[in-house]
Formats: sequence, C-alpha cells, structure tokens
Amino acid sequence: MSNWFHKWRPYVGKIDERPVATNEYLPLAQSTVLGVQHAFAMFGATVLAPLLMGFDPNLAILMSGICTILFFFMTGGRVPSYLGSSFAFIGVVAAATAHATGSGANPNIGLALGGIIACGVLYTLIGLLVSATGTRWIERLMPPVVTGSVVMIIGLNLAPITVKSVAGNSFNLYMSLVTVLCMGLVAVFTKGLIQRLLLLIGLATSYLVYFFVANVMGFGTPINFAVIADAAWFGLPTLHSPEFNLNAMLIIAPVAFILVAENLGHIKAVGAMTGENLTPQLGKAFIADGVATTLSGSVGAPGMTTYGENIGVMAITRVYSTIIFVIAGVFAILLGLSPKFGAVISTIPTAILTGASIVVFGLITIAGAKIWIENKVNFTDNKNLIIAAVTIILGAGNFELLIGSFNLGGIGTATFAAILLNALFSLRDKN
Repeated sequence: MSNWFHKWRPYVGKIDERPVATNEYLPLAQSTVLGVQHAFAMFGATVLAPLLMGFDPNLAILMSGICTILFFFMTGGRVPSYLGSSFAFIGVVAAATAHATGSGANPNIGLALGGIIACGVLYTLIGLLVSATGTRWIERLMPPVVTGSVVMIIGLNLAPITVKSVAGNSFNLYMSLVTVLCMGLVAVFTKGLIQRLLLLIGLATSYLVYFFVANVMGFGTPINFAVIADAAWFGLPTLHSPEFNLNAMLIIAPVAFILVAENLGHIKAVGAMTGENLTPQLGKAFIADGVATTLSGSVGAPGMTTYGENIGVMAITRVYSTIIFVIAGVFAILLGLSPKFGAVISTIPTAILTGASIVVFGLITIAGAKIWIENKVNFTDNKNLIIAAVTIILGAGNFELLIGSFNLGGIGTATFAAILLNALFSLRDKN
C-alpha cells in the first residue's frame, strides 16, 4: 500500500521560485486557499451542466467533491485532477429522455441515470484493459499531434457557449472584460501567493466592481442577495434512482469513448505542465473516473470527467500538489450540503463567470499548444498539419455528427476524426 501512494514532502523555497510538484505540499493555510480556488474554478461548469440536463446542481456539487476525493485515492494521489459534471452527456441525455435542454427538472431523470451508470461501467472496463495491456496502443492511437489538438478544442469548443451567455447585453459584455482585466492584472503585476490566486482574487475583485456599478450606481442587473437569506444552512440534496432502459443505455454509454479521449488529453496536458510522465497512471485514472461516473449516476447526479477548468488553474498557478484537490473536494462537499453556500455562489453574475471562463478556457487551449511544443510536433509534415487543422475546426465549430440517435457532439466528432485520420495517415509510415 505504501507504493500505491505518493510520498509527499513539504515544498521548500519561495512559492514563486519554482512549480509545486504533485508530491509536494504547501502550508495548510496556503493549501486551503488554493483548494478553494479550484472549487471556484469548477463551480460554474459543474452547476451549468446539471441545470441544462434537468439535474439537481447541489447534488452535482456534492458528488463532484466525493468523486474527486475518490479519484485521489484510486490513483494513489499521483494525478492532479478535479472531477466535475461532464458536458459530454448533455446532448445524449436530452436525446434519451426527450427533455429540452435547460427547461427545468428532468421528469425522466431515471432513464438518464441508467445510461450514465452503463457509461461508467464501460469506461471502467476500458481502464482495466489499459491497465492489463499497457498504454502503448493508446499512445499510438493518440500521439501528441492528436492529444494536443483534443486539448485545444476542449477550450475552443466551450468558448462560443461562454461568450453567447453575455451576447446582446452591453453591460455584461463590459463586465466580462473587466473580469478578464482584473485577473490579468493579478497575473502580471503581482508575485507569490497572490499571483497564484489570480482567479479567486480576480473573481472577488470583479464581483466588488459589479456590486458597486450595478447595485450602488444602478447600471445593469443588481445582485440579488435575497436568495442567500432564504436558503437553509444545511440540507441533503434530493437523490434519484436509476432506471435501466436498453435504448437509453445504448444512447448514453458510448460517451465513455469521449471521456477516454478527454481524460487522456487532460493527463497529457498536466504531464506537459509538470514535466512528469503521468502516462503510466492512465489505466488508474480511467478506472477511477469510470467508477466515479457510476457512483454519481447511481444517486442522481451527472457523469463525471476530469476538469479542464482546473487544468487552467494549474497552468497559471504552477501548483500541481494533489493534496490541493482533496481540500477542493472537501470544500465542494460542504457546498453541496449547504444550500446557503450554494446560494452565495449562485449570486455571482453571469458576466463575471463569463470573464473567468474566457481566461480559463484560453489557458486550456494554450495547454494543447504546449503539448505540441514540448513534443516537437513537426507541422511541415502534411500528416500532422491536416490532423491538427481538421480537428481544431471541427471542434471549434462544434461539428455535431449524428450516428443514429447518438450525437457525438463537437468535441466527440473532432476527437474521433483526429484518431481516425491519424490511423489512416499512419499507413503511409508503414510503406
């Protein structure tokens, strides 16, 4: 068991001198604040995904915390990742349950949960196969040109959705840019711990600016604090039971392949940032994510995936300590068990969340480019050029391919296109 877990050691030196490695830890106060920042980074997407599918956002937050801690233990604390609600399920859940996206509670949530559990089981089986056979076949299937492209499109695909949330409202557009500016100023003009907390501090600063401009000066929609007073301090979210319908399971289960590609891209991105070879941990990561998705679906929450938003946080803070994610998970559990805390976070205006998303999704995109650079991908080779070009446009343009009633979605279509093009073009190398 001692070989399963990292042997952590305290971080030595000033916090802005060098990155904090996965097996290092900072003092408790610093670790706590950094963990809270990760919880804030995941919050917008982890809440938005269940809202669009008709799930309970508080339960999604609670399960994201539980699943993140589960992931930590199942990977031996060797992979720095946060698990949150996956957007890959939105289209297939809508198709399987005939529920209009974002139209309130899903009356057929049981059908979706059965499919999510099937997806989690399939995902776990893929992880077991990788653990038994090694990772070389996956690396051949998804070399750096493919994984770099997949990571990039995760950020690019989400960008239009983010920007559309403030489109047509001049005040919100300007406040989004103010949020970007606040975070940029913290990133560039500060040092040490403050710089590493740029998302949290930038978010808090822009929140105060928004409050002054909207609530005090009367511009824009004021922040409504009544929801905080009306919410209870403690309360367990409503749980739901799954229904195992074959059609719904066949529609939703194939999302496992999208999650595999997503998780592989995330781990490659983190490996590139940390300078550590995390590839041997892929099997464990797939199994852990699969088990987490199965567990989440069994109680009424969405399927889980490793979160790109938190990779963006790591990219800018250069703190990769896996201990931070346990703290983030605990904080998420507290949020999930407290409607009061959830109400506080829910008062963050859309404009500010959009500004934060612009920064984070941009960092995810750049992490994909970094994979190319670190692995010296040769773009004078037409094989690499076409794979990257097609993948990025399909993903950024959200090219949704329908296979029967199964919607691959923009990320899924682009991911499988990259894999298939790489397999086809690699036939040239064998001649």
